[in-house]
Amino acid sequence: MALDLDKINAELGNDPQALVNWAVSLGKKAICTTNFRPFEAVILHMVTRAQPDMPIVWMDSGYATPATYVCADAIAKQLKLNLVVYHPLRSRAHREAIDGETPTIDDPRHAAFTKEVKLEPFERALREMAPQVWFTAIRAEDTAVRAAMQPVSVNSDGLIKVAPLLQWTSKELHAYCEKHGLPNNFDYFDPTKVEANRECGLHTAH
Repeated sequence: MALDLDKINAELGNDPQALVNWAVSLGKKAICTTNFRPFEAVILHMVTRAQPDMPIVWMDSGYATPATYVCADAIAKQLKLNLVVYHPLRSRAHREAIDGETPTIDDPRHAAFTKEVKLEPFERALREMAPQVWFTAIRAEDTAVRAAMQPVSVNSDGLIKVAPLLQWTSKELHAYCEKHGLPNNFDYFDPTKVEANRECGLHTAH
């Protein structure tokens, strides 16, 4: 059955929980990806309300801050997440022993670094888990690329990409965390992006 994306986005695009519930009701194999950045608990709370055992896929590059790992554990325990973790094929210690410290974004090696620690683990997750629906916490205010996206889209390979929080602001996310007593953390750093408004390539490829 073909999806009427215009209708779905118009009717549910500004109601995150309703959009999550609709996507889960499709009865297709779904995953939700996370990086445990600030406010990630919001989407994790929403998807587990709709489907408690939904696989929550974390591409753990090994470069998260200590506070991020602490917060990730707290969220996972509180929400009883069905957490599935994908690591790069080399550990951080292995990579740094061979290639040195993390390359800066103007270093020609940065693209290969990003592919190794983030993009390859994600591609592996897609191959192994073969989801039909992918929930993501991207937001329009993140980057210009994301501002042009729709809450629901279908990738060229047929994967239904659902971004329930696309139109939400940080203020709305904070209020949701407060209302539901969700852990949050602002000590976050992504070495594949470095700058907050920069894309790593994952959401432009998928």
